[in-house]
Amino acid sequence: MKDIHKELFAPLTIRNVTLANRIVVPPMVQLRPITSPQGIAWYRRLASGGPGLVIAEATGVPLFGRELTAENLRPLTSAIHDGGSAAAIQLFPIPFGSQADPNELTVEQIEDILDRYATAAAICAEAGFDGVEPHGAHGFLINQFLMPDRNARTDDFGGSLENRSRFAVAIVDGIKRTTGDGLLILYRHTPVGEAYTIEDSLTLARRLIDAGADVLDISPAMAETVADLAAPFEARFDVPVIAVNGMENPADAAQAIRDGRCDLVAVGRQMIADARWPQLLRTEAFDQIRHCTKCNEKGFGNLEKSQPVECALWTDDELAEYML
Repeated sequence: MKDIHKELFAPLTIRNVTLANRIVVPPMVQLRPITSPQGIAWYRRLASGGPGLVIAEATGVPLFGRELTAENLRPLTSAIHDGGSAAAIQLFPIPFGSQADPNELTVEQIEDILDRYATAAAICAEAGFDGVEPHGAHGFLINQFLMPDRNARTDDFGGSLENRSRFAVAIVDGIKRTTGDGLLILYRHTPVGEAYTIEDSLTLARRLIDAGADVLDISPAMAETVADLAAPFEARFDVPVIAVNGMENPADAAQAIRDGRCDLVAVGRQMIADARWPQLLRTEAFDQIRHCTKCNEKGFGNLEKSQPVECALWTDDELAEYML
């Protein structure tokens, strides 16, 4: 258990932000407005459990400056900071849940998305977030630009790997030029696709880092061994790497850090089941941990029904606090 303490609870400084430990709450859609009392309570609960970083869920950049302002986002960042965690938010290029085809976007529409990312980042900085994370993973729009089987453009945003990377790189560059050193820039990426390789992803990552990315968030980060898909990025680049998937076993998570496969471990469903997980690990109160059973009943099950995420293990008091 001493190794778990050494690896999971070592602080990490990324530019001007110091994380208290290596545990990250990844962005998880939970279907409560993030500025509502219930949404703020959701994130306060996660942060109060003791992770080093909480990343708020995917939020469409068109919302910023309209529904989302620095003023109405400050209670969210305050709730996360009050719990002792750094606060980031994942930024989605279009309204989350909507669809777009990289081949059908005009250059003007692409430029509008880039402008919206810059605007959203500026608002996030004013609201007190420590970082923002463009969502470039899981086959969504930004990821599709990288895919040669999905991107058939013949202009500067299609064709060669450099061109297919241009949209993602321009997003990061625009955020960096807008916010300077005021925000950490994380980037979420799926390392291997049906039509692109890990080497393609490493080339993209190099360009993202050159444009200003401070952290690579690799999702999923496991094929056969915990964090094995994150390891090439950790080996190649001098920026912290977050590994997602299979990290709820603290011994495995600590070993992944110890072996140099990642710097930070993201734990999602276990934190929903029991947000005290970091605190209980640190105090070695292992018998008090309420372990996620991966039943998907109230998590993914509720998402499929467009209902706010719960956990089948929650008490009635927890249900009352976090339900709309």
